[in-house]
Amino acid sequence: MPCSARHAVVTGASTGIGRATALRLCRDGFHVFATVRRDTDGQSLRQAAPGQLDWLLMDVTDTDQIAEVARAVRDHVGPAGLDVLVNNAGVGLAWPVELVPLDRFRWQFGINVDGQIAVTQAYLPMIRQAAGRIVMIGSIGDRITMPFGGPLAAAKHALRSLTDALRLELAPWNIRVILIEPASIRTNAIDKLDRDVKAAEHDFGPDGWALYGDAFTHMATRALAREAHGSHPDAVAAVISRAVHAAQPKTRYLAGKDARLLATVARLPAPVLDRLRRRFFDLPRPGSAARTGGARGRSVTAGAPPRDTRTGSPRSTSPRSALAADADARRT
Repeated sequence: MPCSARHAVVTGASTGIGRATALRLCRDGFHVFATVRRDTDGQSLRQAAPGQLDWLLMDVTDTDQIAEVARAVRDHVGPAGLDVLVNNAGVGLAWPVELVPLDRFRWQFGINVDGQIAVTQAYLPMIRQAAGRIVMIGSIGDRITMPFGGPLAAAKHALRSLTDALRLELAPWNIRVILIEPASIRTNAIDKLDRDVKAAEHDFGPDGWALYGDAFTHMATRALAREAHGSHPDAVAAVISRAVHAAQPKTRYLAGKDARLLATVARLPAPVLDRLRRRFFDLPRPGSAARTGGARGRSVTAGAPPRDTRTGSPRSTSPRSALAADADARRT
């Protein structure tokens, strides 16, 4: 006998937003298919489920696995089709753009962008049958880029553009495509960033660490503190549930602590926004580490340290001393 429930697929449901969303949609009465990377995560999810939930092993970069899972879902839903697809699977990457290894950059794009499109393509015939909805989990980073967050923000900007294109292209079939933009959320990504920070000195190498080590550490300290006090993933799951059930859903939904504040700040003129970001993350001032003259012909004598414009005394050009000088300047 065909299943009479509405059906939803949630990718990346092992932890965090994906897990919270799978359980929330399950409580809402959906029969949920949740994709995970490990058996233990699937078993844990099933035990916590308040209703119908099946877990399936899938890596969004593995086209064979994507096709296999899509076949299993199609065999179950039949002609009724798929009501909701939540593209949540993703990873973070925090590196200076100058230093980021290109293989890692391509790897995270493969998951955060290519993987989302591969999954969407696999399920679109089923979604079209049900005139269903596609929910993309983006980030507030698609509106405002943080220092050393360029690689991840680039992927989220790409996902936002693809979401806009899909929304327009799929409208003739009444398929709604919705973007969720979370801000500060307490997930295991905090632990990942903490590990990245601890490994950064080795990964950057001596020269890279001399250039960016202090600024990167300052950024990570502020970011970790903010994320630790962020919203629970359930807050994002509640927004997704609202988007799924709304008769006329919005094209974008903000979610989580500080999301509205950051969305407002993102509209500021670039010079003002740059000053705010430098101040918040305690970054060096423009030109504070420069060794040669700028566009107006100012120069620094070769081999001599630049002079502090406030005191006239020699000033070190190391990132750490530049940070200290910047902090002193703001206190005066």
